Amino acid sequence: MEFNYSYQKKRSEFGRQCMFNDRGPELIDNYAANRKFLKEYIYRDPVDEAIQNVTVQAEHELNTYRAEYANAGINHIEGGWPKDVNINDEEQTKRYRRKIEKDEGYPHIMSQLCKNMEECILQNNAINIYQQYYTDVEPTPLVEPSTARTVNVFSDQLAGNPRPITHISWYPEDCSKLVITHCNMVFHAKIPPGGTCSYIWELENPNMPQLILQPPDQSVCIEYNPRDPNTLASGQFNGQVAIWDVRTSNEPVDFTLMEESHRDPITDLIWTHSKTGTEFFTGSTDGMVKWWDTRKLNASLESLIVDMTKDEQILSRAMGCSVLEYEPTIPTRFMIGTETGHVIGGNKKGKLPQEKMIAKYQAHLGPVLALERNPAFVKNFLTVGDWTAKIWSEDCKESPIMWTCYHQARLLAATWSPTRFSVFFTCRSDGIIDVWDVLQNQEHATLSIKVCDVPLTSVRANELGRLTAVGSQKGTAYVVEMCEHLSYSAKNDKALLTAMFERENRREKILEARNRELRLKQKVGGSAILGTSRMMLDKYSDETDFFDDIYIKSAEIDFYAYVDKMTKKDERNALTLFKNFLSRIVYIICSR
Repeated sequence: MEFNYSYQKKRSEFGRQCMFNDRGPELIDNYAANRKFLKEYIYRDPVDEAIQNVTVQAEHELNTYRAEYANAGINHIEGGWPKDVNINDEEQTKRYRRKIEKDEGYPHIMSQLCKNMEECILQNNAINIYQQYYTDVEPTPLVEPSTARTVNVFSDQLAGNPRPITHISWYPEDCSKLVITHCNMVFHAKIPPGGTCSYIWELENPNMPQLILQPPDQSVCIEYNPRDPNTLASGQFNGQVAIWDVRTSNEPVDFTLMEESHRDPITDLIWTHSKTGTEFFTGSTDGMVKWWDTRKLNASLESLIVDMTKDEQILSRAMGCSVLEYEPTIPTRFMIGTETGHVIGGNKKGKLPQEKMIAKYQAHLGPVLALERNPAFVKNFLTVGDWTAKIWSEDCKESPIMWTCYHQARLLAATWSPTRFSVFFTCRSDGIIDVWDVLQNQEHATLSIKVCDVPLTSVRANELGRLTAVGSQKGTAYVVEMCEHLSYSAKNDKALLTAMFERENRREKILEARNRELRLKQKVGGSAILGTSRMMLDKYSDETDFFDDIYIKSAEIDFYAYVDKMTKKDERNALTLFKNFLSRIVYIICSR
């Protein structure tokens, strides 16, 4: 039986029609003979040619038959059962199996069948499934390579005098634009004309800012109101707070009173979770944290002096605030990063200042430049200062649970990824942004991007996950797009990160208990227990790799004793030199 099928197609789909006609031969070109070239012709006489004086015999085969395939279905049923055994009856089948197993020939037959099966299994074991057998095929990577690219660049519009970027804030609704503040934090630095403005940029238009904010003084930090994106609050260099409404004008609509404001520049500003959505709090290097309401800016709602002493709070010994942290899911809790390297955990419910500052962490050697909680694990927070970044847990106050290596360049900013909870970004003073994924590698950065040649001063991740804005010291902001696996979490990432944080938290608690035990033994036994403590530490050195406080304290005592000795010696030498100087002056005067 033959099948025919007619294909119908429009003439226009065949292309241009070819028109053929009869045409005679045409002479395109003619080259006449040149007898001068005949003299250059060389005759070969005799001519040698090598031949094989054997008959060439070869056999060639060609398969002209085509394999034919056919699809057919079969019905598989369990066979081998006697007719008197009902295979649907479980008791009869079990009884028949026991009868066959008791047969004398059953072991011999099974041993023969097992040999054939064992040979097939050993063939599978002899093949290395991870070996690369084909050199022209690239092996599939086990981990997807990490990539990133710069998609937009926003430059400071102040010609000739670029100012460092101090703060970046994304538009809260669709993250289609961002506001950037520029401020020169050098004390008594000369401000050029127009040097106080900040900009609101659209991602699709990097050539011209959407709005230029013009405050009377420089803005150090600025934040969108998460409930009302048309309202912004900025912390000024002179300590005041300015409120903006981008629907009305590019100038502030309200200011705090100078006598109620901070005495130093405002370093950070965060909106808090409230019923009205109009409350926020600010921190400054004058050592105070103030809570405000946009409806009543003539006075702060509440103020706190960052002084951890148990007696009366004094502003002169307060620690300057360098960065703030607030988690909306815990509305009464806040954190303060200080210029002395401490991180203070606070509770707004406390009545006394000592009850408001409930925890203290010795985080870094210098100022804390970045402080942020993990978006999924709020008990864990990230800090950046000096040359390293550290991950802390609220349950461990003596040491971090994880930390990066000490870089050759200083770290100036950091932030968590809002969509992939194991990823955070750090900015360095050599113009490199590092992307860390603690689930992949805890010793080295997963990806390092050379953004520019100047220090990167600020970083802010987009709430949607893919974009990250980075600000430089020369006033240029870069929007970097991360690859997909650095932006979104996988199915098991949260469970793995939970197990990792719990394990590291448990380890640090064990080490803290061990340190307290050693300090207690040092206090009770004195120096006689040093040898025993050293032996105990050597015993556990493979499990608890840390320096015990006993030797650290002894080294500190020796160091400060040497410093005091050299200081007193320098004072005596200075006094002797001063006496000699006076005697010479007296001699000169008397001689005249």
